[in-house]
Amino acid sequence: MDSDEKYMRLAISEARKAETLGEVPVGCVVVCGERIIGRGHNLTQQLQDVTAHAEMQAITAAAQTLGGKYLIDCVLYVTVEPCPMCAGAIGWAQVTKVVYGCSDDKRGYTKFAPNVLHPKTLVKSGILADECSQLMQNFFTKRR
Repeated sequence: MDSDEKYMRLAISEARKAETLGEVPVGCVVVCGERIIGRGHNLTQQLQDVTAHAEMQAITAAAQTLGGKYLIDCVLYVTVEPCPMCAGAIGWAQVTKVVYGCSDDKRGYTKFAPNVLHPKTLVKSGILADECSQLMQNFFTKRR
């Protein structure tokens, strides 16, 4: 298993934590070197905060771990394509690389703000996409 799959599996684990709380199952981990410096999952219902997305939680934790707001030389793994808000935060944090599982055709940043990430940020998509997509589909099927 390559490192992208390894860390995406940890992001999926975070997504499952969100699901057990009744949250939309999105999970995120931030890695610097081979060290996980931030983790997060959606907490919008729990915190009554529309900004409490998995990426925002993980970015905050990572910045606290590093003692600074920039996440240069870090990789952010998230199960679903970031929304424009999260992509903006990823851009401001100057994350070096973003790896996401499945696309979000309705609310993903590539639809609304394709240039919001830092110009030097590398993006890789489709890592364990089927598994990430299935989590979301199962969640919303149960809700309907």
